[in-house]
Amino acid sequence: MPNHSDELDAVIRAIADPTRRAVVERLTKSPAIVSELAAPFSMALPSFLQHLGILEKAGLIVSEKQGRVRTVSLRPGAFDVLHLWLGEQRSPAEHQADRLGIHLSRTHIREEVDHD
Repeated sequence: MPNHSDELDAVIRAIADPTRRAVVERLTKSPAIVSELAAPFSMALPSFLQHLGILEKAGLIVSEKQGRVRTVSLRPGAFDVLHLWLGEQRSPAEHQADRLGIHLSRTHIREEVDHD
């Protein structure tokens, strides 16, 4: 994988916080205005805006202001770097599991054929 460690680090740091994870989870449903996103949290709006700033700086969300209303949405492909990294970490174990699954299914098929 090309060296995307800074981008990966920023994404991991951003989602390490439960408030920010909750915001991301909410945004998977649809874009939302800031006041709607902030409503479930018992914190001052400036504190909540800091959380949004961290998510935006990490490239996970984008916001658009129309008049006095700011709408926030997930950035398409925001988690690609994390997905790729996780895929690289799982690959050796998954390949072994895939090979075992293929072997077991072939063995099962041979056993069924031998018993018929």
